[in-house]
Amino acid sequence: MIPFSPPRIDQLIIDEVIDTLKSGWITTGPKTKLFEKKLTAYGGHKATLCVNSASAGLELMLHWFGVKEGDEIILPAYTYAATANVVVHCGAKPVFVDINNDFNISTAAIKKAITARTKVIMPVDIGGLPCDYDAINALVKENDIISLFKPNTEEQKKLGRILILSDAAHSIGGTYKDKKVGSLTDITVYSFHAVKNLTTAEGGAICLNLDKEFDNDEIYTYLNSKSLHGQNKDALAKTQIGNWRYDIIEPGYKCNMTDIQAAMGIVEIDRYDKDMLVKRKHIFDLYAKMFSQYQWAQLPVYINNSKSSSFHVFLLRINGITEEQRDAIISEIFKADVSVNVHFVPLPMMTYYKNQGYKIEDYPNSYNNYSREISLPVYYDLTDENIATVVKAVANSVDKVMKKTN
Repeated sequence: MIPFSPPRIDQLIIDEVIDTLKSGWITTGPKTKLFEKKLTAYGGHKATLCVNSASAGLELMLHWFGVKEGDEIILPAYTYAATANVVVHCGAKPVFVDINNDFNISTAAIKKAITARTKVIMPVDIGGLPCDYDAINALVKENDIISLFKPNTEEQKKLGRILILSDAAHSIGGTYKDKKVGSLTDITVYSFHAVKNLTTAEGGAICLNLDKEFDNDEIYTYLNSKSLHGQNKDALAKTQIGNWRYDIIEPGYKCNMTDIQAAMGIVEIDRYDKDMLVKRKHIFDLYAKMFSQYQWAQLPVYINNSKSSSFHVFLLRINGITEEQRDAIISEIFKADVSVNVHFVPLPMMTYYKNQGYKIEDYPNSYNNYSREISLPVYYDLTDENIATVVKAVANSVDKVMKKTN
């Protein structure tokens, strides 16, 4: 069986984790702080806080900005549940909008959805391809959009406009107009979950890149406390002589990253561009070349004149099929011992969100992309022979289902 996305755990990572275990620092310590510095240098933003998940990072930032009941947060209908769930946790309303053909959020749809209640826009870089950040950043600075903004907190007053909080769970290493994801907008949040390009088993990072009105290092210090129950000193700080005393400045959360997790990330970030992304691009290029011979295959956009993906998920679409045919094709592919997936079932189709009154019929592009999409295996140890096996399994499965149902 060809798996879908196993993590890369090689000897370098194993040795670094063992070194961490032997060091005595297994919670947040020197390796977490080093990983944060490396991420800041890599992304070109202003400060980085590592946390235990991208979900926690997104929610921390919504709380920092003062998002509460009565507020609206705009996000794509086509995303994983985490993007919307954190909005619900804050008591705010997720406002779903439709996507473009490239799976990413439509700027035109965002503009139509903005109201006086809108506090945050959350673009999602689906599959690793960055959204159109120039257009989104410019939108929230338009005079008519600024005039709608009703600030309720000091942070909202200081920013004076809608915050852009990018869900970059898929896209570390992606670029937009020669700038890396992390530095493309106000705040960006990475995921380092087990299936991601760069994994720390579980984990995430908040990339702070706010304008000069804000002190990003000061915000980092505050968020560090907020991720530790509101404690104003972390374990590393308290090891300094006489520095044991601490305070609780607010009832915060517990979502810090550990040094065991950071050890994995340190190894991967040091070789990421010259190794991991090179391999993943090769896989994407080979899939694109091999599927280009089939008229039914709609290839994903993963690189163009202004953007380059992180090559996280290869989002193949099959032309001219129904959702039921797509599901049948997936079943046939699994029978050929190849694992595939779907990214994602749009959130208006999920029970909780349907019960809140959202209807998939309001998001036709999201449904059209979802109903025909099959995510193919992409991981570091996938060989060219494996790729050929995947392509053959998909092609045979499409042919079999189309003959049976047409």
